[in-house]
Amino acid sequence: MTAPALRGGRRPAAALLRALTLAALAAAGAAAAYDDAPCVETLAAGFEYPWSMAQLPDGSLLITEKPGRLLRLAADFRARSEIAGAPEVARVGQGGLLDVLARPEAPDGVRVYLSYSRACAAGFTTALSAYWLHGDALRDGRELFAAEPCGGLTWHFGGRLALGADGMLYLTVGDRGERRHSQDLGSHWGKVLRLRPDGSVPDDNPFLGDPRARPEIYSYGHRNPQGLARHPDTGALWLHEHGPKGGDELNLLISGANYGWPLATHGREYTGGAVSAHEELPGMESPVLHWTPSIAPSGLAICPDRGPCAAWRGQFLVGALKFRQLHRVRLEPDGAVREEVLPA
Repeated sequence: MTAPALRGGRRPAAALLRALTLAALAAAGAAAAYDDAPCVETLAAGFEYPWSMAQLPDGSLLITEKPGRLLRLAADFRARSEIAGAPEVARVGQGGLLDVLARPEAPDGVRVYLSYSRACAAGFTTALSAYWLHGDALRDGRELFAAEPCGGLTWHFGGRLALGADGMLYLTVGDRGERRHSQDLGSHWGKVLRLRPDGSVPDDNPFLGDPRARPEIYSYGHRNPQGLARHPDTGALWLHEHGPKGGDELNLLISGANYGWPLATHGREYTGGAVSAHEELPGMESPVLHWTPSIAPSGLAICPDRGPCAAWRGQFLVGALKFRQLHRVRLEPDGAVREEVLPA
């Protein structure tokens, strides 16, 4: 099913949510200084394609490596060990072991969620599994989800995970290099998905009940979203995604929203021409910020009111793979977006 563009601009409810969230964000970050210089310190090194990390209750870190290893780094950043029981992954192209999310669930211990690419009948797919962490081993693993359709291309797996303020799991899936899927609600490709922690579909997902749509879909029109974070003040989820040669985006995640790819985008083809004649279209969400030329955004974090970046409360930290930089983004009360490249 290909979803039609809505007419008459953004949906009123989505526009109101977007405006209220942006106002709250600006207020939360208004007191934070913007000219304070960071201090960069290397805490650990020697990892093989590290992709994500999650902190455990004891302060240690779980770190994924794309070839398929899950490591635990001690809280003092000295000792490290490999966690047994990680899933078998397809280390192909941009795929491998991707995100890790750790969720303490007393009295049972820590629930660990892993996203990864794996082989399937017609090629490869993005999958999500859950485990219980016991010492240095994952146990009682169960695959909760695998994206459909299965395909042969080896890029744009997405794979970023976040736990929403509503207690639901959010998983990104890229368009797998076949952009037409992003507007097709019958495909998981080019979407953000919303699941219960047991892998079942929530009763209030926006396309539930539409027989032509995949029930897990929360938003669509994405290319390859690989940054996803919950704002500590508002609880809203924010994501960034890769454009092609330009058109990387930072977006507020809204239920049922269409983010435009490939019909409306600032992106340019690798051969040089525009992907689309339209940078905006009625009924499609426009990015809060876009990067053209591309910075290849990687991780996304939003500073809370405590910890190492408390002085930057409510501000966004965005990794840039292309230039090996860290960008700091702040939304101003007047709606302006300020951005700074932090010194390495």
